[in-house]
Amino acid sequence: MNFAWIMFILLLVTGSIWLLDRWVLQRRRAPDGKEPWWVEYPKSFFPVILIVFVLRSFLVEPFKIPSGSMIPTLLVGDFILVNKYAFGLRLPILNIKVVDVGEPERGDVMVFRYPENPSLDYIKRVIGLPGDKIEYRNKRFTINGEPVPVQPIGEYSYVESGLDFVTARLRQEKLGDHLYSTLVQAAAPNLQLAGVRQFPRRENCAYNDAVLSCTVPAGHYFMVGDNRDSSFDSRYWGFVPEQNIVGKAFIIWWNFDALKRIGHPID
Repeated sequence: MNFAWIMFILLLVTGSIWLLDRWVLQRRRAPDGKEPWWVEYPKSFFPVILIVFVLRSFLVEPFKIPSGSMIPTLLVGDFILVNKYAFGLRLPILNIKVVDVGEPERGDVMVFRYPENPSLDYIKRVIGLPGDKIEYRNKRFTINGEPVPVQPIGEYSYVESGLDFVTARLRQEKLGDHLYSTLVQAAAPNLQLAGVRQFPRRENCAYNDAVLSCTVPAGHYFMVGDNRDSSFDSRYWGFVPEQNIVGKAFIIWWNFDALKRIGHPID
């Protein structure tokens, strides 16, 4: 059971006790009678739970980055905030859009429910929109026949999984209004074909050792990590349905190991 369900159940329980006390129990108590503990505590927690639930459901939600798939944009241990209304207001739990505010754009960093297990939240960058023709060749993306601009800017080193020291090529890419950095490892293959799954709309993609090409289905998105050779993403498990969208990542609000990252915007 995820945190949203836990909050929803707590809200129902505390709210029900608050209503029961307001309309039934108060009238039966003596004017100077004391509330029983099982009424006092839920009534005290109900407003707090309600505020947190509304904020997380419709405005902003915090997330912690658990893996290095978005290095160098996001580091393991970053705590980020996600705008829940940037791509439309959605009903809590059901995640059904009820108010259309905006749509994802190429280059946005987006949190979504992992298609193979919707109880898990993933974060990647939007590379392909519905209808786009995507090609990945020689560690570079082409969208609708136009190569994504790439500029080499040096090297980047980091520790992977606490054991391996990795040095990768650091590149700057521009997609839409977004200017961001990516990593590629020269010795790694263009794609790990053994890791490709049998996913819905698999027929929209063609794979070989040299190139991946996909046409993004209507109502779906193609999501990729900035750490290209260390990211398990749409290249392997397919497209993200619109109903799986959670929100747009926009700021790093905390990192215990790198305080200078606090307040850093996410591009």
